[in-house]
Amino acid sequence: MEEIGEEKALGGGGEDPVLAFGRVLTKGKRTLLTLVIAGQVEGHQSLPPPAKATRYEHILPQLVEAEERSDVEGVLFLINTVGGDVEAGLAMAEMIAGMKKPTVSLVLGGGHSIGIPLAVAAKKSFIAPSASMTVHPVRIQGLVLGVPQSFEYLRRMQERIDDFVVRHSGILPERLSELMAGRHDMATDIGTVLGGREAVEAGLVDAVGNFSDAKAALEEMIEREKS
Repeated sequence: MEEIGEEKALGGGGEDPVLAFGRVLTKGKRTLLTLVIAGQVEGHQSLPPPAKATRYEHILPQLVEAEERSDVEGVLFLINTVGGDVEAGLAMAEMIAGMKKPTVSLVLGGGHSIGIPLAVAAKKSFIAPSASMTVHPVRIQGLVLGVPQSFEYLRRMQERIDDFVVRHSGILPERLSELMAGRHDMATDIGTVLGGREAVEAGLVDAVGNFSDAKAALEEMIEREKS
């Protein structure tokens, strides 16, 4: 696989595309853009320096440019995230789901919490055999007022996430609710931890696979689009 020169890398400016924002544009059988969503999904407030973070304001413009550029034939998302900001994660997931170009996601390590919508947003999703996904209800940090408005806000936010996941995966709403309310896998919270094969069996992810499987599926998808 031959890496395209810096002058053709997304974002321009002469920066190394991998070091800049965890991306690389490669030309082999097909010209693919690989984007990494790792660490914690950062929202409207910056995370403290030690935290590894993916910023939505970095990802969204790259998705727009990838969709518009004729030399980008497909996008591969490598996901290893603990979750993070719900609205930022949903914003990225909606952008991915709305792309016309072929997209494939691969969960490596973990695709937890808001990482689940990000994984299922692609047209085809894979998860590594050793990876896992944690399904749990929305959490809010800091002071929360115990009033009906607060609980209604949480309920509606949870509905937004559940609706997106159900629309873009093969899981049934009843099964998703059951996993959300699991009481056996988490010591201080409710939810369920799914291994790679369990995530596929539940209908969250399309298939268990590795990098070569995800890449081959993306290239096959591109071939079908071209023909």
